[in-house]
Amino acid sequence: MAGALHIDLDGAWPRDALPGAYLDAREWGPRLRYSARSREIEAFAAEMSRRLKAFTLFGSGDFHHLSALWLRRIAEPVTVISFDNHPDWDLRPPRWGCGTWINRALALSHVESVAIWGCGNFELDWPGHLFVNRRALATARLRVWPWTERLAPSGRRRFPGITPGDWRAQFSAFAAQLVGRRLYVTVDLDCLTDAESATNWEHGIFTAADVAWALGELRGRCEIVGGDLCGAHSPAQYARWRQRLLAQWDHPRLAAPPPAEAAARNARALATIWPVLAAE
Repeated sequence: MAGALHIDLDGAWPRDALPGAYLDAREWGPRLRYSARSREIEAFAAEMSRRLKAFTLFGSGDFHHLSALWLRRIAEPVTVISFDNHPDWDLRPPRWGCGTWINRALALSHVESVAIWGCGNFELDWPGHLFVNRRALATARLRVWPWTERLAPSGRRRFPGITPGDWRAQFSAFAAQLVGRRLYVTVDLDCLTDAESATNWEHGIFTAADVAWALGELRGRCEIVGGDLCGAHSPAQYARWRQRLLAQWDHPRLAAPPPAEAAARNARALATIWPVLAAE
């Protein structure tokens, strides 16, 4: 199950972004972006099933719910590590959406737990925390390390977090608890600062070098059996009016970055993170 695959859903990455295999799936992009119907997810999964590789590069963070599909190909017990500025744990519809996919991952019997690093948005504050999978939190199948400085007082009380000064020590301690585990690691570029990536969502605080360091900590203790990277900016195209309406309501009002500058930022981030993520 080794190897890497660039699945192009939206032109977010140039065709030659990876030296590995390239798959043009742009006909699927508008149907899957932000949210998707279950029957279309299953049709897409069936088409992709024999083509997938251990490591996947794909489009905007609007497609992050596809990580739950990439996870299906792993048979053995696995711990999921997500680097993301958003927790993506909402229990509300749509069932298949970029903001709800963590629950699709937790529904897989071989996913032992999910850990999210680098969140920093309103979903951890009141009332957003009301829509999290409380059972998963209570049993520690779901854990989160958010940026304390990004949380309101209500979020800080519920989710003890990390700071730029202490997160590496906390991450090293976390990685030490995973010795011998099999891991699946997903990276959304919106976990990085806006100087280091160009995305369709609000930005986090990590640098690409930070994420690469964290991946090195994991590789030194665990086996990364699969992973993916998404989050590059792309112009939004939707197949359904309800899908478009929900997406436009949910997305932050951000100016589109100049294409050449966006591509350069994301290429630098990919060059820093990917070799550690997908090392063989």
